Amino acid sequence: MTSDRLSRLLRPRSLAIVGGKAAEEAVRQCRALDFAGPIWPVNPKRAEMGGLPSFAEMAALPEAPDAVFIAAPAPATIALAGELAGAGGAICYAADFAESGEEGRERQAALLAAAQGVPLIGPNCYGMLNLFDRVALWPDQHGCLPIDCGPDGQRGVAIVSQSGNLALNLTMQARGLPIGYVISVGNCADVTPADLIEALIADERVSAIGLHLEGLGRPARFSEACLAARAAGVPIVALKTGASAKGAALTMSHTSSLAGADALCDALFVRYGIARAHDPATFLETLKLLHVAGPLRGRLITSASCSGGEASLTADLAEAAGLETPDFPAATQAALEEVLGPRVHVANPLDYHTYIWGDEAAQTACFGAMMGAGFEASLLILDFPRADRCTAADWDVTLAAFRAASRAHPARQGTVRIVASSLAETMPEPVAAALLADGILPAAGLAEALRSIAAAAAIGEAWARPAPAALAEQPLPGAGDARMWDEARSKAALAAVGVPVPRGRVLSRADLAEAALAAPFPLVLKAVGADLAHKTEVGGVALGLTSREAILAAADGMAGLSDEFLIEEMVGGPVAELIVGVGRDPQFGLFLTIGAGGIFVELLRQTAQVLLPASSADIEDALAGLPLHKLLTGYRGKPGCDMPALVDAIARIAAWAMDHADRLEEMDVNPLLALQSGAVAVDALIRMRDAQP
Repeated sequence: MTSDRLSRLLRPRSLAIVGGKAAEEAVRQCRALDFAGPIWPVNPKRAEMGGLPSFAEMAALPEAPDAVFIAAPAPATIALAGELAGAGGAICYAADFAESGEEGRERQAALLAAAQGVPLIGPNCYGMLNLFDRVALWPDQHGCLPIDCGPDGQRGVAIVSQSGNLALNLTMQARGLPIGYVISVGNCADVTPADLIEALIADERVSAIGLHLEGLGRPARFSEACLAARAAGVPIVALKTGASAKGAALTMSHTSSLAGADALCDALFVRYGIARAHDPATFLETLKLLHVAGPLRGRLITSASCSGGEASLTADLAEAAGLETPDFPAATQAALEEVLGPRVHVANPLDYHTYIWGDEAAQTACFGAMMGAGFEASLLILDFPRADRCTAADWDVTLAAFRAASRAHPARQGTVRIVASSLAETMPEPVAAALLADGILPAAGLAEALRSIAAAAAIGEAWARPAPAALAEQPLPGAGDARMWDEARSKAALAAVGVPVPRGRVLSRADLAEAALAAPFPLVLKAVGADLAHKTEVGGVALGLTSREAILAAADGMAGLSDEFLIEEMVGGPVAELIVGVGRDPQFGLFLTIGAGGIFVELLRQTAQVLLPASSADIEDALAGLPLHKLLTGYRGKPGCDMPALVDAIARIAAWAMDHADRLEEMDVNPLLALQSGAVAVDALIRMRDAQP
């Protein structure tokens, strides 16, 4: 088990810290946290480091250490890795490995070989903080405090980051977030984020996990870890970088990670219930919410403030975040009208005005009535004045009222009580810490707070669905040349596995004059050729042909394109046209794209990506997320499509792709017609690698 392999490294009782300046700082940081076990500095040129006697070499240590921090240049790091036998694991601080080119990749391979299976974090990483056990294998100052793990079992979040500097910056947060672990993983030569997820969920002190990712490594392995976290009840939020073309390029140069298609990362996160944050502030606020309340059961919120501007802002930001602010239930409406009086218009979000400002009893009644509405999140918008210039006495009254209301209406599982400031600066850290102690979420920044609610609700929605299977490891593509199949061959391959296609025949120009036609008129004529991927643009398609003469005339017009023609029935009356494509990503392998098809592919760009293999439920979810779904289900009184037939056709296309995963390079079925009865693939192109002997 990963947790067993990494337990000594992550929760060490003895430390060896090897190197010079960076190592000495790590010694100081461990001593500043009052690490309880022995700390053994190693440096042949120093008698002491950070106030402790230094050993000349690893072999001179009293016993094999649980964790080793190696802060030496790359060649020396490789040599030291060969001396780790018996140790619980090592953190390799040095850079100049795989992130620096081919020679660096060779050094990284040598590092792994030298370690002989001893777990390695890094190289090119900043280190590890374990605030539960007061470990700071970290070559710099940081902003974390130790977490008291006494009888009450105080918990904290874990942060795993591929960027060391970002990890360092996150430790400096002043939002009241209790951080139990910070682990910088760098190049992930051995220990990966997936390994750390499985190890961290085994520590019952970890309430939630935050990941900064530049690449996923093996998506199948990552999906296994996500499922393990779900089974353990530990939610995950990811800050994934590399979404832009330039961001992806920087990712490659920074840690040699393969960024992959960002849309496919989103598809993975949605399938496995991983919340995604797009900025560090939302990342931290989502972690904090998950620490306090875990995943939420829905998206209904209520908000109270003493300002109409704040109420309007909350409504706008909530809608943008995908949250709902419904009207209050009748009983809640009546209770609020009674406590606030006739001068206050009661609505959600609520502007309770300043008539009850400073009246703790009235404010407690107001906030309690709102909590009684039963929504998933109850917010109080409260921005504290600057402590160096102002007094917060009146704000303390409002805070006391919200606390009292929360005690009277405790949050049930899947719900949360929140005190949110409009700005991060107006949520003092001491206030945040006190609120956390009461089980109330102190949210620093209103926009971030609302995005964090939506993220926690997305996890709750995913966890409410049956757990998906882990992704399968796809075979690597073969070495043969990738060649385009013509339309007739492509459609024949799909028809063989039950994908409906129009009735048709391939005929020469001479045969068109006398041969039996494929179906009754009207018919479609298409030029056939592997180099005719876009036949419409070059005049290679003729529709609605109602006589043999029209067929022959159309063929004569296409004579310069091909000597063979596909003559087939014309399928009309679609509810909608879709594209179903299969592409190949360097990281994810084959994946499915579903969207608006026909001539609207480039114009509308309405697509969803689905990871393969895909279930019918995965396909239905992807279709439901498209604007096109309104047409498919019947828009403005018009009939909808045969959804079971459409899903079945797409599932068969996806299954054919997976059956040929070692050779298929790409496929386009465009359009796939969604009909009132059935579904038909009227065009298809497949690009396959040659079979190897």
